[in-house]
Amino acid sequence: MGRFAGNLVQEIAENFSPKRQVWKYVLLLSVVIFSILALARPQWGFQWQELHREGLDIIVAIDTSKSMLTEDVKPNRLERTKLAVKDLLKKIDGDRIGLAAFAGEAFLVSPLTIDYNGFTLSLNDLNAESIPRGGTSISSAIEEAIKGYEKIPAEYKAVIIITDGENLEGDPLAAAKKAKEKGIKIYCVGIGTREGELIRIQNELGNFQFLKDENGNFIKSRLNEAILKAIARITGGAYVRASGAEFGLDLIYEQQLSKIEKREFESKMEKRYYERF
Repeated sequence: MGRFAGNLVQEIAENFSPKRQVWKYVLLLSVVIFSILALARPQWGFQWQELHREGLDIIVAIDTSKSMLTEDVKPNRLERTKLAVKDLLKKIDGDRIGLAAFAGEAFLVSPLTIDYNGFTLSLNDLNAESIPRGGTSISSAIEEAIKGYEKIPAEYKAVIIITDGENLEGDPLAAAKKAKEKGIKIYCVGIGTREGELIRIQNELGNFQFLKDENGNFIKSRLNEAILKAIARITGGAYVRASGAEFGLDLIYEQQLSKIEKREFESKMEKRYYERF
């Protein structure tokens, strides 16, 4: 039995080589190390490459008046609008986007930019107190957009106005004609219902109450589509009514804006490193 076991061990060990075993581990370790290096994507050496950035210039003007707190669109008109604009950001690629807020007057909150994160921060900050002066002036929103488009060729200008259409001051149709002269197309999104609803606001004590006029009567806010359709028609844009299922911004971008010829608004030289993985 001992002789048999000794012969068996000798036969098994005959092909065993300590050197081969060492090389096996060395090769295995090398595979692991070089695999990690490849995944790290090492780069050295570079060449200069000219990069061109093309896109549209889009200014989104959002109504922040108290009527946008109406809850006929959940959670309310303003918050639903902000969610829809965030969805729009997922579709635009390389386009510059600006943000304007308006109530009794308008203000360019975020100039045209490709910094979508910065734009989103400005969008999140919008509320019914963003514009100190109350009321609703759609004409001021159009005029503010015109200012934001200085030194930009006419064929690349687009404005999206999101509002319930209740205009309390100014002449939006005259402003629309001025926008047309500047080559600006205005796309209007009407938010709200024709039946309307009472406007629920939060008072200084943090309690909710319904907004009243100076005579103590409750104010009901209704969607005014006629004025928005007229603005879009004058400027050669389009009007879409927002609904719970389809807000309308996707429709405007896919069927209208995406078909506009994009312009080059940035050209620069950039180092392109050689991949060595």
